[in-house]
Amino acid sequence: MRHGRRRGRLGIVQDHRKALLRNLARSIILRQQIVTTHVRAKETSKFVDQLVTIAKQNTLHARRELIRKLGSGSEDLARRMLDVIAPKFSDRKGGYTRVLHYKNRVGDGASLSLLEFTIPVVQIAAKKRKKTKEPVDSKKHEHPEAHKEKEALKEEAPKKGGFLGKLRRFLKGDDEQK
Repeated sequence: MRHGRRRGRLGIVQDHRKALLRNLARSIILRQQIVTTHVRAKETSKFVDQLVTIAKQNTLHARRELIRKLGSGSEDLARRMLDVIAPKFSDRKGGYTRVLHYKNRVGDGASLSLLEFTIPVVQIAAKKRKKTKEPVDSKKHEHPEAHKEKEALKEEAPKKGGFLGKLRRFLKGDDEQK
């Protein structure tokens, strides 16, 4: 019998539901918006709204409560909720997240939705371009005669064997039988 194993809107058992909501909540705290199925987005929206309400208290108990609800290893996320996200919503009494219909998934036709905070929380910095290294001009650091010697060695050195070597010799007409 399944006494006490109530299935909610997601249609999964409680442990799986809790893990799913934790993972989705962690993602929205880190990325500010996520794309998921509509039903999951609605459930996660309720869960994240509760977390923001707790974070607005900004006490030690609130910090511990956030860590408990988000799971172990989420101390950084709890700190982010208290320091960055909760102050943005200090004048609101609810409605911290919104669910927007996005599109239908191609594979199975599931309705996808965008879950995001109603107020932009943190500006995501643009990726910094990698500095390109300037090509080192080896001619500057060498003696002019040494450069000439290297060029002469390159011209004189026979190409090594293998398929391409045989092909080169064949095309030149130097087809030697060894």
